[in-house]
Amino acid sequence: MYLDIFIYCIIYFIELKSVQIHSQKKRYKSCPCGGTFSKSTLLYLLYTKMYTLGTNICDSPLVSALPQSAFTSSSELSNSHGPGFAKLNRRDGAGGWSPLDSNKYQWLEIKLEQRTEITAIATQGRYGSSDWVTRYLLMFSDTGHNWRPYRQEDSIGAFSGNSNADSVVMYKLQQPVIAQYVRILPLDWNPNGRIGLRLEAYGCQYKSDVVGFDGSAHLLFRPDPSVTPANRDVLSMNFKTLLNSGTLVHMEERSGHTLTLELFRGKLLLQLRKGRGSSADFHPLVSLGSLLDDQHWHHVRVERVRGLVNFTVDKNTQQFQLPESWSHSEINEISFGGTSAAGLQKSHSRRNFHGCLENVLYNDISVIERAEEKQVSITGNVSFTCTESIDVPVTFASPGSFLALPWVSGGESASVSLQFRTWNRAGLLMTFDLQHNAGTLWLYLSEARARLQIHKTGRIMTDITAGASLNDGQWHSLELAVRRGRLTVTLDRTDSSTASTSFPVAPDSQLFLGGCPETEHSSCRNPFSVFQGCMRLIRTDAALVDLIRVQQMLFGNFSDLQMDMCGIVDRCSPSRCEHGGRCSQSWSTFHCNCSATGYSGATCHSSIYEASCEAYKHKGNTSGFYYIDVDGSGPIKPQLIYCNISGKSHAANPNLSNKHPVRLMIGTVCVVADGAPFSWWVGQSGEAHMYWGGAVPGSQQCACGLQENCVHPEHFCNCDADSKEWCDTHSRPAHITTPNHYRIRQYVDLKEIKPTFMFLCIVAFIPSKFIINAWRCLCFSNSMNQSHLNFRCKNSIRTGQFDSFPRTSLIK
Repeated sequence: MYLDIFIYCIIYFIELKSVQIHSQKKRYKSCPCGGTFSKSTLLYLLYTKMYTLGTNICDSPLVSALPQSAFTSSSELSNSHGPGFAKLNRRDGAGGWSPLDSNKYQWLEIKLEQRTEITAIATQGRYGSSDWVTRYLLMFSDTGHNWRPYRQEDSIGAFSGNSNADSVVMYKLQQPVIAQYVRILPLDWNPNGRIGLRLEAYGCQYKSDVVGFDGSAHLLFRPDPSVTPANRDVLSMNFKTLLNSGTLVHMEERSGHTLTLELFRGKLLLQLRKGRGSSADFHPLVSLGSLLDDQHWHHVRVERVRGLVNFTVDKNTQQFQLPESWSHSEINEISFGGTSAAGLQKSHSRRNFHGCLENVLYNDISVIERAEEKQVSITGNVSFTCTESIDVPVTFASPGSFLALPWVSGGESASVSLQFRTWNRAGLLMTFDLQHNAGTLWLYLSEARARLQIHKTGRIMTDITAGASLNDGQWHSLELAVRRGRLTVTLDRTDSSTASTSFPVAPDSQLFLGGCPETEHSSCRNPFSVFQGCMRLIRTDAALVDLIRVQQMLFGNFSDLQMDMCGIVDRCSPSRCEHGGRCSQSWSTFHCNCSATGYSGATCHSSIYEASCEAYKHKGNTSGFYYIDVDGSGPIKPQLIYCNISGKSHAANPNLSNKHPVRLMIGTVCVVADGAPFSWWVGQSGEAHMYWGGAVPGSQQCACGLQENCVHPEHFCNCDADSKEWCDTHSRPAHITTPNHYRIRQYVDLKEIKPTFMFLCIVAFIPSKFIINAWRCLCFSNSMNQSHLNFRCKNSIRTGQFDSFPRTSLIK
């Protein structure tokens, strides 16, 4: 027994060490040493933990061995202060990098040998000086352009830097980053010195197989028909693109049903088609993600366990049930990057994918490796590299943001074009004074439409509008053209408005984009809201503006711009609005419309109804129909109930009543453990747990899974076997022994997880101090109405007090 406890504690502390290395959030509070396990099981767990800990180390230094040519910067104070001297703990040159001027437009950039997994960053000030950085932003890129900021908790967060020149401050990243370029942007520095920096990045090699598609090609993969189909299919890959629409994956099963993964307006759609031919019936299943056309890598995973599908895009997962005909279907072929012309006619985008796929795995088979070995059919121009166009975006993020460009007269005609994306309904896009004092032109967003006005001496000389719904977060193209006295504003190449002018319409000397300088001597005036959003592909008289030269202050002028990145964020994906509230957003905030939901508050969280008829009675109400919300802000919808204040109450609609009330003594639930856990319970401390009676916390198993004596060896819990043997009333329950887990506050599962369930079993988990001789296992058929069950668990035999926890249709 003591050997068991000793080995278990070793496993615990190894687990704790692993958690500390690979996560900044999760912490264990106590060592729950105990339990009854076989020594072979404990030794196996110990070996597994030690092996996992040894193979997951990814902390090799990445910068110290690089040549000086791998370092670049915005500027340098002198040759001895150059970026190549910015290596941690080195004293070469002047002991680190310092820019010519210490301001918020400086940066230091490192090019790694290849795309690498980066897990940590460390900084130091310039050796023997008063120069160090106290706060900075961390940026990453695959190409040295189109940078993405490191996000902490889904927001751009600054890192705290150094407090002196010599100490090292290291941060382990919550989520590892895959990139070849690293850039640091100093935000604050020692007020008694200047910017000074040395740094190191840590990580390990990253294996990458890529394939590029030009919008007309695709790969066709056919699984080996001799392999017995599994109940579980997993497709995973990464993708990146600049276009917001295109078919990524097209799966077809033997009966002709198809499942299509399609990028449409920057979101991923998963849709099912039943049958073949023109009469095939299409069913959109789920939509996930947003702004996925940002030319950054995004992760996709589609996991099917019988008829249940887990659909994951980046960090967000949705779950849904396929029709019964797909529950045991066999995939006949999978097309990557698109499909045939006939298949495209049934898609939303009606185009193939234009971009890159990486590490495409279907049931652990590398499709790209098969394609390189000519074991996959290739149609069209497919390359095994990822060629990216260099589009330099710029972000107008603050009220003081503007971009000023010089204008050289080009005669009677003039044109300005650009692409923009924003969530705001209003904001200045461009303005300039006309030549010969002919007035001032403003082109701005108003009510999500583009509006152009020319003012002269207080009079509106021209007023036209074009476009609609331009605040949807999508890229929109805008062109202002003047030719032979006709002025035209065109949105998205199709929607245009034209006006005639009797005076030349061309900038006098400067073109201002997004806003105006806040100086008294500026000729720029902005009577409208500032623009908050992104712009790219800015052209004046058809010549592309080099925004990198602007960033280097070699051309034009700007203020408060985020160069070479688009910082737009979708705050409504996933929606923070609960209970069906409708989410809308601007550049900096979001809003939930809670009307007709029965809930109120910033996120539609608080119920506007009482939890019982008794509550209405205490408020002085008389008998009548009232909405009852039994779980407050929980997932159960309010129900219309007739409350007889002096007698019994009943449901207004018989179909809403619970025909099969369930009451338990002390209880918790069964778990489905095929792959990812689909159920969990919440203990006294409020933490979610995915282990079950007699098992190790965090094991995601039952005791029989650890001891390898389940009724069916291939399962980790007896209840996963779709069998009721384990519900024998003569069996003994396993105990929850972790003290702060005693009180079960909530149980979460999804009845659609395994539609073949014969029974759903609720067993008693009894804290050791409340052990009793008799116990019950309550089973009820899956055919029963389970949509309104509200389990109540007695947490103390002696007190007779009950705690309530709802059964919810919720999945994590």
